[in-house]
Amino acid sequence: MDLFTIPSPSSLWTTVRSGGAFNVACSFAALWAFVKVLRMLRWRVKTTQLLGPPRTSLVYGVSRDLAISQDSAAIYERWATEHGVVYMIPSVLGQTRVVLCDPRAIAHFYARETRTYVQTPLSLALLEASVGKGLLWAQGETHKRQRKALTPAFSNAAIRKLTSVFYDSAYKVKGKWDTAIESSKDGDAVIEVQNWMNHISLDTVGIAGFSHDFGSLDGKPASVTEVFDTFGSNQKASAVNEVFILLASAFPIILKIPTKRQNLFKKLSVTMEQISNELLIRSRREKDVNIGERGQENSIIGLLIKSEGQDTEFHMSEEEVMAQVLLLAGYETTSISLTWALIELSQHADVQTRLREELLAFGPDPTYDQLKANLPYLDAIVHEILRLHPPVPEITRIAAADDVIPLSEPVRPASGNMTDSISIAKGTLITVSIAAINRSSIIWGPHAKEFKPDRWLTEDGISGKAKEVQGHRHLLTFVDGPKTCLGKDFAIMEFKTVLSVLVKNFVFEMRDGPDTPVEVARGILPRPRVVGEDGTGVPLRIRRYE
Repeated sequence: MDLFTIPSPSSLWTTVRSGGAFNVACSFAALWAFVKVLRMLRWRVKTTQLLGPPRTSLVYGVSRDLAISQDSAAIYERWATEHGVVYMIPSVLGQTRVVLCDPRAIAHFYARETRTYVQTPLSLALLEASVGKGLLWAQGETHKRQRKALTPAFSNAAIRKLTSVFYDSAYKVKGKWDTAIESSKDGDAVIEVQNWMNHISLDTVGIAGFSHDFGSLDGKPASVTEVFDTFGSNQKASAVNEVFILLASAFPIILKIPTKRQNLFKKLSVTMEQISNELLIRSRREKDVNIGERGQENSIIGLLIKSEGQDTEFHMSEEEVMAQVLLLAGYETTSISLTWALIELSQHADVQTRLREELLAFGPDPTYDQLKANLPYLDAIVHEILRLHPPVPEITRIAAADDVIPLSEPVRPASGNMTDSISIAKGTLITVSIAAINRSSIIWGPHAKEFKPDRWLTEDGISGKAKEVQGHRHLLTFVDGPKTCLGKDFAIMEFKTVLSVLVKNFVFEMRDGPDTPVEVARGILPRPRVVGEDGTGVPLRIRRYE
């Protein structure tokens, strides 16, 4: 029997409906406070009380320290060293989060995502406002149905056919950069590469997934990238927005306030809805007159048209179909990874030279199967970038039910008695710092913070502790469990294809020397930026490889 049963809304209403307006208001306030106290008591009884850092702010706990830090992963890792592989941190307005830094605990957490551990009210509100009720927003059976409907678009067979699209985008950039270098007197050119990586990724996912060429590589303005870029263009505004989002984590209704950031989200939603309408109307018309390209039925857009049918196994509503087109937003993660790759190669000339030698020795452009299996150093560099610079650095979920999380090593909770599992009450916030796990010295060894692609090439390059991490190649970059990134193989193949073309044809250097400092700029996702540059600028000095 649960000692802390919370009254239902109907029973609360019955209790107070006979009073006057003022009495009713006072009664509701008292009952609200009573319910909050009951929930807190239940949480304290049902959740293992863990050690953790003290709050640094009465309002924000430690959340603002993490939000404004250039390296929140290092903070999470330090706390794990001080307090154990699972610990509690004080959050906004008295909330508490449980942080998991233990591979076994994280595997348990991911295996139960969408059922026991679900999106927080804040995450759901932000996703619905910006990208609708699609795959990113969906949970439980809805998520399972939508994912199954889209899976054929991301199969090996489907991606194999798309390799030529990846190459086309990469060679378009090569042509544009050749022209810029030819017009330079010095035989090189300073090029802001992050913009170009955005264009590559957007055009590629547009053509490959939706049979639509945004033309951003040809200079056409793309409303999608314009909106995304605006999020990271004003860093002072972004800092204010961090505070706004922190407060919204306690009161999601705050998101209804029409701030500049919320207006941007609204603009993004409207922009994406217009694109969705155009793509879907055109594709339906082509299907009706049978002029769609052969094989398009297994593209994202083809599968969406198919799922509209009432008699299909994985039927989606019109709202769900519209929201899936917002998978276009996934272009940003690949462009971030490509930008980080060019930065790291510019800072490590020896690694860049060795990669170029591997690519030139191989000869012609590798096929899909060769990119997967025959270029080990390219594969090592791609995965080292994904390890060091995950585009999504952390996730937070809320427990939808009571749970017990097992640990791979015991911890000492506040009670002082060692335990090899922790109890979690319904309503508990759980955080996993993907970046902290990917870069943890305890998990990845003493050189975990360094860019060392060779770790992926030797038998003992990945430590035993790292092998306990469940996820693609022992990384959490694509998360794990039911919500493993559906576009993982698509993203990796695009990453390898584009990087192989660019490194084979160009030499990259930091404009101001290899020691040029690079920081993280706030946007929808954190992006690299050369210190002192506007927005998310990453200018590199580029010359042709002769």
